[in-house]
Amino acid sequence: MSDCANFEEVADTDRIGPPQLLKNPLNQYFPGSGPITEQLGLTAPLSREAGYFRFGENLVLYGKTAAGTHSARNSNEDLQDVSSLVEFCGKRILLPFDPNEVAINLCTESYISNGSPRLTKAVGNAVRRAYYACRPFLPLGFRSHLQKLYLRNWTSLTFPSWPVDTTVDRLMRSLIFLKLKAEGAEKIPFIWFWPDGARAACVMTHDVEEEAGRDFCGALMDLNDEFQIPASFQIVPEVRYHVTPEYLATIKHRGYEVNVQDLNHDGRLYWNLSEFKRRAVKINEYRQQFGAAGFRAAILYRNPEWFHLLKFDYDMSIPNVAHLDPQRGGCCTVMPYFIGDMIELPLTTTQDHSIFHILHDYSLRLWNQQIETILRHNGLISFIVHPDYIIESRARKVYRDLLERLDQLRSQDNVWIAHPGEVSRWWRNRAEMKLVQEGSSWVVKGPDSERARVGFARIDGERFVFEL
Repeated sequence: MSDCANFEEVADTDRIGPPQLLKNPLNQYFPGSGPITEQLGLTAPLSREAGYFRFGENLVLYGKTAAGTHSARNSNEDLQDVSSLVEFCGKRILLPFDPNEVAINLCTESYISNGSPRLTKAVGNAVRRAYYACRPFLPLGFRSHLQKLYLRNWTSLTFPSWPVDTTVDRLMRSLIFLKLKAEGAEKIPFIWFWPDGARAACVMTHDVEEEAGRDFCGALMDLNDEFQIPASFQIVPEVRYHVTPEYLATIKHRGYEVNVQDLNHDGRLYWNLSEFKRRAVKINEYRQQFGAAGFRAAILYRNPEWFHLLKFDYDMSIPNVAHLDPQRGGCCTVMPYFIGDMIELPLTTTQDHSIFHILHDYSLRLWNQQIETILRHNGLISFIVHPDYIIESRARKVYRDLLERLDQLRSQDNVWIAHPGEVSRWWRNRAEMKLVQEGSSWVVKGPDSERARVGFARIDGERFVFEL
């Protein structure tokens, strides 16, 4: 058992260190609340191998744990709960794991790469190569049949948690709860998540896949305009369809954002590093040509370790939970976060294609369920709706119903509906803001601070709550 006398020795050898891919997730989740990381230490040196473990009854984490504990290679196993090992040394909090490392593992999906056998990965890559070689010659119905066959075991997946995973968000709130206990404080101020005190945020994005989808964009913008829903259009620069300056200018003139989607949508962007480097040069050139700030990879393929080669302000390629996507995994958070200098705006709802063509559900049932969960965590509600898949009247009616639902969220639940670029700029500016005490009040200083609000985290009986 550790104590205050040996804390520094443990901290020197296994310090809670700065993340490699993410800017400090703990301090940036609740900016202004005080440097949480400086209060954290480890109960003992960490193991060499990462695995799954529990922190409380309902929180499954992935990372290295302290000596005297054990973690599992599979999330389905009977996992050890390490919450009873938390210790307090005055205002210092000693944990049996590094929460920064855990947050990075989840947000960058390291639990997938560390837990997948090489043979399984090789077979999966071979299957993908064969599929994308044949894809241009396959009709949509047959492609959907193959996709359902590939995804047939998705309901057996237990991690991340379907249909929305909030593991990182609940971990961050658990740490604030521990900070309150350690300081004996009634409440802790922080810079609220969204501008003007909005309860949550929402972005609508449209990935244009084929020529038919490109030609339907005008009608789609008409539909969005009817409900005043801003959106971005992700355009494939090469092969799929002809992209003219006039087409891009029309989208921008009507008040929508233009982003780059992949290079040619052939599913091969992330197959190997040398090819990715070659394509990244061309993708970055298209960023300049399109006047784009954001990027999304086709089919949501991704490798966060290579993101630094993309010169965009933000990325939108990582799903919250990817049970119905070809690349499994998920970032386990409903909040934006930094990967290097780029903001990640995770996809937190299920794609329209998966709902219509995999689940055969032409209703708002799943989207409403996901919206309610994200609202409870004050997160980012983000959608992909392809113009290609809502040309048909039945799907278009569902999309109209969704737009009406979003309009209600804006007016009744104080949800901020914005372009992805606006959300990215806000999250970047929020990270630069400072919370300053002036007399008995707290004031936010920094870029965009006139829209910032002060929130408080506090304990209400046995509950942990936020308030403005």
